[in-house]
Amino acid sequence: MGNVTIIKPSLKHAQGIKDLIDFYSQRRIVLPRSIADIYEKIRIFWVAVDEEGTVVGCVGLQFCWNDLAEIKSLAVREDYHGKGIGRTLVEYCLAEAREFGARKVFALTYVSDFFKNLGFVSISKDDLPHKVWSECINCQHFPNCDEEAVEMILS
Repeated sequence: MGNVTIIKPSLKHAQGIKDLIDFYSQRRIVLPRSIADIYEKIRIFWVAVDEEGTVVGCVGLQFCWNDLAEIKSLAVREDYHGKGIGRTLVEYCLAEAREFGARKVFALTYVSDFFKNLGFVSISKDDLPHKVWSECINCQHFPNCDEEAVEMILS
């Protein structure tokens, strides 16, 4: 990963998270988030920062139910692709999910192969009823979501 460190962000990282998410949401790879939403949910995120403290990667882990968590807003700056940062960010989320007692972690994604290479498997979005009604209903793509649902059962 070079000189990149994975940390829990502070408020000063919110704009860097927003910039990464904006870059990929304009390309329809992740869903957009407002800066207000990022500030409100800053504690769900992990960020990868370079030596200057610049955000070069981000991911969120949100708990949805008593045993279910979602990985969301995974993004790595293009010039840092191929260095294992995305994989490491997901691994931090999986470790945190285990620590909190989640049995399953899922993602809704346009890049399902990335997650499948980490051990996730495809599932039906119908298997995620609490997710659909709690957050998806407010999405601009609802009810015609074209993201793929992937899941990992934690041991």
